[in-house]
Amino acid sequence: MRKTFSQAEDLRQKSEYVKARVLFHKALKGFESIEDLQGMLDCQMAIGDVSRMTGDFDLAQQQYHEAIEIARRLKDPVSVADARINISLSFRGRGDWKNALTVAKKALSFYVTKNDAPAAAFALWAIAGTLRIKGDIPSAISTYKESLQLFLKLKSKASTGYCLCGLGGTHRIAGLFRESLTYYETANKLFTGIKDRFGLAYSFCGTGNAFRMLGDYKKALACFKKASTIYNKIGDRVSYAYTVWSIGTTHKMLGNHDEAVSAFKQAEEFFKQTKDPRGIIYTQLGMAEVALLQGKKKTAVKLAEVAVSAARRYGFSVERCHAEVLQSFLAGKIKTGCYQKLGLELDFTEPPFNIP
Repeated sequence: MRKTFSQAEDLRQKSEYVKARVLFHKALKGFESIEDLQGMLDCQMAIGDVSRMTGDFDLAQQQYHEAIEIARRLKDPVSVADARINISLSFRGRGDWKNALTVAKKALSFYVTKNDAPAAAFALWAIAGTLRIKGDIPSAISTYKESLQLFLKLKSKASTGYCLCGLGGTHRIAGLFRESLTYYETANKLFTGIKDRFGLAYSFCGTGNAFRMLGDYKKALACFKKASTIYNKIGDRVSYAYTVWSIGTTHKMLGNHDEAVSAFKQAEEFFKQTKDPRGIIYTQLGMAEVALLQGKKKTAVKLAEVAVSAARRYGFSVERCHAEVLQSFLAGKIKTGCYQKLGLELDFTEPPFNIP
């Protein structure tokens, strides 16, 4: 069983998540047959991780909860906390930032009391990403920086790279596009050096979005193509969906309406598969803008209303602002003051809006 588990772990390190999950399940059955609790715990945590990476958040949470039960039988509170932080990430993946924050903060408190610096750094990274989805961008940036400092002290290259990507994304949303590009390009060099395929895809997508915000659409599309190739190979629907949305938004800015709508519809299908309400809002906004640019104002108004309603319901502050800005333009007078209230250096006058 351990040999099978090791083979699965090797595949996971290569970002071969779908293949890895098959072997982890095989190893789990073996460990169950001899009632090896530690082996079962290791497998369930791993299955949770690869399921989360491919957007199967329900399955991931189920595995983490089962891992908690076994960890309690083993009297292993550290593994309980580790499972909880991953449950937090699964909540986050479905846009449930409230539960994600609650669970992650409890895990962080445990790690701090245990003086577990690597785990505390990871928990801070998880919290920062959750604050980003909530729409508290200034707090997300400061928390990412706190996590980054810990990872730099620990000399954890991969984790440092993911923090740099997080900072790249939050600076982009904040309207600081040059800073965003620097963070993503630094992360890309780091991931190239350690041959982290998922990290490479993540940083290529982020670099592309930074170029998009700076108006260099040719470089943006080239970066998105590189990210897409890797995401398709590793079977990551979660991140790939946002890459496809980014491609659609780039085509929207270029006036390629058919290509934009095609990409938005494809991204929306992925977001529905992974139950990501935030991603769906972005595709609705994109299609609303294209409809407006094509002279279909009624369609645009309807889509904008749906996006505003969903953003309010889930408590997504940034997405609500984007939706209300579009809605205000459709009503005859654009209002962008919500960006300043959120601490973002963004301002739009007329469609197409190059939202970050």
